[in-house]
Amino acid sequence: MTLISGVSDLLNNFITALKAVIPLEVTFHEPTSMDEPFNQHHIGVLIGMTGDTRGRFIIDGEDGSFKSLAASMFGMPLAGEMLESFAGELGNMVVGNLATSIALSGRNVDITIPAVIAGDSKIYGFHQAVQLPLTIENVGDFLILLMIEE
Repeated sequence: MTLISGVSDLLNNFITALKAVIPLEVTFHEPTSMDEPFNQHHIGVLIGMTGDTRGRFIIDGEDGSFKSLAASMFGMPLAGEMLESFAGELGNMVVGNLATSIALSGRNVDITIPAVIAGDSKIYGFHQAVQLPLTIENVGDFLILLMIEE
């Protein structure tokens, strides 16, 4: 798939931000475009980006993957509301790091408060989306969804 330059740059910056936050080996797989709706079945965190760079990110993963990541990063297992809170904070750290790097390049950007999505849901309302599957060593699989706004 050929990504338009702005989307490719945003994904590359997202990858850099994710690597800065997660202290484990991350393997990124081939990004692909997708149409709506996005079907989410596990835990996800949705964070928007406003200003000169506009879009929304979802970090989606199975409960077990988020549990393993929390245990790896904080040394203790989490469940229930604490696990959902961790998912929200993870999204906040990654996209916050991304927004900071974008702002340092001279662009005006801000992020929205993370919204945690648990269980089965469908996400509509995006013009174009790119999904980036990734695997975190000894943790599990996640899916990053970048939704581009017109």
